[in-house]
Amino acid sequence: MTTADEMATLRRRTSEKWAAYPDDVLPMFVAEMDFPLAPAIKTTLQAALERGDTGYVNARDASAAEAFARFAADTWGWSPSPQRMGYTTDVSVVIVEALRRLIGPGDGVIINPPTYPPFFDLVPEAGGTVVEVPLRDDEQTYSLDLEGIDQALAAGARAVLLCSPHNPVGLVHSRQRLLELSRIVARHDAVVVSDEIHAPLTHHGVTFTPYLTVSDEARAHGIAAESGSKAFNLAGLKGALFVAESDRMTQLIRSLPEEVTARAGLFGLMATREGFDHGREWLAATLATIENNFALLQKELATKLPQARLRSASATYLAWLDLRGVGWGEDPAAFALEHAKVALLPGHAFGAEGAGYARMNLACAPETITEAIDRMARAHNSQG
Repeated sequence: MTTADEMATLRRRTSEKWAAYPDDVLPMFVAEMDFPLAPAIKTTLQAALERGDTGYVNARDASAAEAFARFAADTWGWSPSPQRMGYTTDVSVVIVEALRRLIGPGDGVIINPPTYPPFFDLVPEAGGTVVEVPLRDDEQTYSLDLEGIDQALAAGARAVLLCSPHNPVGLVHSRQRLLELSRIVARHDAVVVSDEIHAPLTHHGVTFTPYLTVSDEARAHGIAAESGSKAFNLAGLKGALFVAESDRMTQLIRSLPEEVTARAGLFGLMATREGFDHGREWLAATLATIENNFALLQKELATKLPQARLRSASATYLAWLDLRGVGWGEDPAAFALEHAKVALLPGHAFGAEGAGYARMNLACAPETITEAIDRMARAHNSQG
């Protein structure tokens, strides 16, 4: 398993996770890992620094795209063509630049809250209008509301912005549900942009299905946003991929302004290549740590804060905590920060369906999780 860096080392970092709050706060909000970089990535970046290789991206270098294609083939049985890919800074840019070319001004774009908070802003940035079709929730599991999506498309929405796997609930959509979605979208002559940034973090024993593999319809009307950013903790290096499987979407990628590619980070694409090709053993060990951390969190909550509930997840290192029973109101993250000195991401940021919830980052040392729940339990017990 992968071991997190020591707290003293982590607090020397200058990224958002470690700079946003004073040292008495446990930062467990933003999606950054506390683990050391995969050795292959670290070695490659150090070598680049030694030779002063810190210039612009070479858009003709397909090595990062080829590495992703090999990873996808070996991991998911999908062999996307590097010739149908394009580079850019991050998946948010993939989403915005794709939607700008696939929808008209004001067109509806469906999202499925509770969902990644920037989706609410990326859609209008691309010129669209957010159409919310919340996930179905039976209090045990989440699923796509295919009937609601069908109705929203019938009412005029032109696109679906799919979160796959779904952040924050860790839902891995089944092949059958994605196949049904593709047929619904095709029937309405709409499009899908599938954000698959968390796909490499699918838990052991669970099958992730890339959207572009489920049907001819999906290949025709879909475009995928892929990155090693979350899997290998590369957010600050800036590298992501547009991935297509149809001539239509490939032409969209080829028609993008040169600057969309030029703004990608050279280090980001180097690290992407190394992660997908030579970071797989590290990723497997890291996933084992994350899965153990989920089990530890479940145990800690049951023992110390039974009023809280961990919703089950099949992917990501992000725990979706149902804190409605704890009595901390609609924004329990605010209470946890003030009274427990634990920084969580507020559930309401993911949409109205997140009221009473909070998201906790589990890409950390087990001791961090234990300390966080100890603090939250003390804060709860002191309420009375």
